[in-house]
This record gives sequence, structure tokens and C-alpha cells, in this order.
Amino acid sequence: MSTEPPPGSGQEPPEDDPFRKQPPPAEGSGSPYDSPYGGQPPPPGGGPYGGEPYGSGSGGGGYPGDPLAGMPPLADSGKRTLARIIDMILVGIVVWLLTWGLNVTEYNVDNDDVSYGRGLGQSVVAAVLYIGYDTFMITKSGQTLGKKWLGMRVANLDNGATPSVQSTLIRSAVLWIPFAFCCACIWTAISGGWSFFDKPYKQGLHDKAAKTVVVRIN
Repeated sequence: MSTEPPPGSGQEPPEDDPFRKQPPPAEGSGSPYDSPYGGQPPPPGGGPYGGEPYGSGSGGGGYPGDPLAGMPPLADSGKRTLARIIDMILVGIVVWLLTWGLNVTEYNVDNDDVSYGRGLGQSVVAAVLYIGYDTFMITKSGQTLGKKWLGMRVANLDNGATPSVQSTLIRSAVLWIPFAFCCACIWTAISGGWSFFDKPYKQGLHDKAAKTVVVRIN
């Protein structure tokens, strides 16, 4: 049995892949982005905004039409934050070494043009490396190093597959372009911290843009 998530081609994962989302019962086929209930009436005893959230317990969803039915439970937002910090440190070291080696660093000088040019160069390097790292790693396996070490992966909300290059690029760009060019840690905290409050899928803003979720794998 395969122990790896499906390849990042954006196609349906293989039938025998353990990471593949199991199809929900036949009735109802609403899109998870049309309604929080996937086109189904609210389940007895509460829905995503009351009672047990999607992805809680031993499996993903718990009623027909739930987009997370058959998927692993959603990842803890605290662990997601820790995984992001690990990735930021790892890539940040590479950014620092590369910008230092290429002499693309910020200097406090009187000439505004020089100061701005240096800062822009460093921002470009940071954006390219962070976006490239996330896109390559997540497209390959659904996991950055931080996510792999903490036992979670990124998945398409609609089918549980590893996101395609296009989806991952959108996800990474939404997260890292504001980080690199203007808002730094403030934007990362807002975008990623959104998952602490989002219902029912615990998505960050970058997840919403790419229609992905982060799930546990162990």
C-alpha cells in the first residue's frame, strides 16, 4: 500500500491510495463552496457553526454532502503555525545567505534611491525563494519540511488530492508576496492565523484562495 500522497498533477488520486478522499453517499452533489453543507440540509444535532466541526473525530466529515467525508481530520491550527515558523526559518537562512553573497542587502544610507533599490532586491529574492519552496514541496507531496515533520499535508478540499502546480502557486503567492514586499510577519499572521477562527474548514486566507485544506496524516 502506498504511503505517499497522490502526485501533484491536479488529477484524481489513485483508487487504492490511502490519502484519497472516499466519495460521500450518492445523494447530493453540491460544491463545498456553494454552501457550508455541500448542498445538503443541516444535519441533526448541529452543523459547522454549532456542535462538532468538520474533520473532528476519527475521520473527516460525518454526514452526506460533507466535503471532508472520508478525509483525515483537519490539522491543528497551532501545529500549522509551528510548521510555518519552521519553514520561514529554513528558507530565511537561504535568503540571508544568498542576498549576503550577492551583496543584495538593505543599507541605511542617505541616498533614498540606493536604499530603496537594495530593499527591493532583497524582497524579490525572498518572494522567489519562499514561493518556489512552497510550490515545489507541496506540489510534490503536499508537505513542506515543517508540515512533514509535524505530520500534516495540504489537500484539495473537493477531492483530497495533492494540489496542482496552479493551485499551489496561487496559495503560495497569496501568502508570500505581501510578506516579501510590504507586510512581512503581520500578513503571515493574518493569513495563517485566519485558520484559528475559520469555520468549518479551518482555512487560512491562502487556503481559501486555492480551495485547499490542511489535514493530519498520523
